[in-house]
Amino acid sequence: MRLGTADIGNAFVAFGLPGTPGTDAFWDAAGTAASIPADDGGWTTLFLWRGSPATVVFESWSEPVPLRRWGDTDCWYAEVRMPARLRVTYQFLVGDEAHADPFNPAGAGGDRSIAATPDAPAQPHWPVIGDADVLPLPRARIRWSSERLGGRRTVRVHPVGGGGPVVLLLDGDDWLYLHPAMTAFDSAHASGEMPAVTLVFLPAKDREAEFACGTALWEAIRDELLPLVAESGAPADPDRLVVAGQSLGGLSAMYAALEFPDLVSRVACQSGSFWWSPGATDLPDPLGGPVGGTLAARLRERPDLSGLRVAFDVGEHETRMLPHCELTETLAERAGATVRVSRSASGHDRAGWRHALLRDVAWTLG
Repeated sequence: MRLGTADIGNAFVAFGLPGTPGTDAFWDAAGTAASIPADDGGWTTLFLWRGSPATVVFESWSEPVPLRRWGDTDCWYAEVRMPARLRVTYQFLVGDEAHADPFNPAGAGGDRSIAATPDAPAQPHWPVIGDADVLPLPRARIRWSSERLGGRRTVRVHPVGGGGPVVLLLDGDDWLYLHPAMTAFDSAHASGEMPAVTLVFLPAKDREAEFACGTALWEAIRDELLPLVAESGAPADPDRLVVAGQSLGGLSAMYAALEFPDLVSRVACQSGSFWWSPGATDLPDPLGGPVGGTLAARLRERPDLSGLRVAFDVGEHETRMLPHCELTETLAERAGATVRVSRSASGHDRAGWRHALLRDVAWTLG
């Protein structure tokens, strides 16, 4: 929806912003991106920026949307049509610099914000974190110099409720610095929705190399990292392991369940990149290859997955991911796995995955 200049005053009032755009009174009233119902059952959401030309950039869900200027004021705006049930990460691009939304208190790192349509389900346990807030970090850390993978990395460890089964969070730095997983898991445990666990935040150095279907990462986790966790003194049970991964991390978690069943028998997988096959990322359309990719081909061999408990989740707005995920879900269940399937109100975005992360980790341990 695009509104003409003659109509925009009324449009801003409809979004709950009285006053003349660009005045101090107007900016004082500006707040979180506001939504009003659209004719198609979705929403029209207003994004505001003050000062210079800008573009609002969304994480995976939409093409960037340039903002329009209100007259000759410092008010730049865009009305963005959104579908029902959407939570999305976004930022403003000003020249070459990325910025969080200064009118939105819900941040995801220093240069991102989170918007949600009014009908998006609540995400209890995840606190509102501003772009200037510093997230708390686990006090325990392990310096891992991997002979198998090469290089050094810092792995943080946090016992929830006194510690318990190890929950290995792939892409761990995202869950440390963008989304406060430590705080969310503690809150879920305090409410009785999460058993005692020990979170292990594993950072990735080269996601495609490490998370593609290969044995090196999981041999290193088995032979190097988990013994270090056991020796660290952190209260943990490395023999009971849950692997949680998203996107390529979800692919890697499921690959590990297939190839290392003695190590990985519980998986929480959000939007697994099941389109992947060797060389797919070099193609003009990586998702356009065989449905289910390499993992589906392996699942068709009918491995015995009767010892696997896996929760699959994918964003309901990830239309091109859905066929790949649906086939993998079906084949895993046919192979004997205990499977749970859900859909999040999001695209390919951690802002949508994070509620599923808590729910599904708890379910795998149920």
